[in-house]
Amino acid sequence: MVHFELLVDVEPIKHNEALKNEAWKPAMTEELVAIQRNKSWKLVKLQANKKGIEAKWVQKLKKDMILHQRILRYLKGIVNYGIFFPASSDDNDAVITCYSDSDWRGNKSDRRSTTGYFFKVSSAPISWCSRKQPVVALSSCEAEYIAGSYAACQAIWIEFVLCELKIQVRKQIVLQLDNKSAITLAKNPVQHGRSKHIEARFHFLRDPGDSWEARSEALPK
Repeated sequence: MVHFELLVDVEPIKHNEALKNEAWKPAMTEELVAIQRNKSWKLVKLQANKKGIEAKWVQKLKKDMILHQRILRYLKGIVNYGIFFPASSDDNDAVITCYSDSDWRGNKSDRRSTTGYFFKVSSAPISWCSRKQPVVALSSCEAEYIAGSYAACQAIWIEFVLCELKIQVRKQIVLQLDNKSAITLAKNPVQHGRSKHIEARFHFLRDPGDSWEARSEALPK
């Protein structure tokens, strides 16, 4: 359970400061209710020969919950945003648009790159992905090439799903890359010194199948 205190940035120093904050008051109430429910303590009358121990209420943000705090801030900022799916003039036809990209050695610890792709069907976004690549790319060309192979697999799957829904893809799927070297490598089936170390599974981008063919194009800057 995420506490209400995660919605705030400042840790109040005194109890009165916390009571003035609308985000801390529900968190304090929730804590008291949990203590009573779990029977953590019970109120008793102080005996005459006993001395009470002073207690202090500490308003403290949980440091291991900072990630949840950032997620809540993000969700709060995009409440009024959404994905628009426009009505098509012909529900039996579709146009698939694909974009693929990758950084190079973005991860500073293992020097792996990150793959990203984005698909639209009739101007509506339906599929996107951002994941770290399983191997270390030796060049930006190789990183973009690997990202394109993942996008090609996703494009074929999307086409199969549309076929199952009786929706025909009107135009040839165009896989759009922004690296000319990766585009050249995808169109050239000849092995050479710059590509022979690339794992065979990533060469799927060159020949994805007889029923579907991708054309790689450089994105405009």
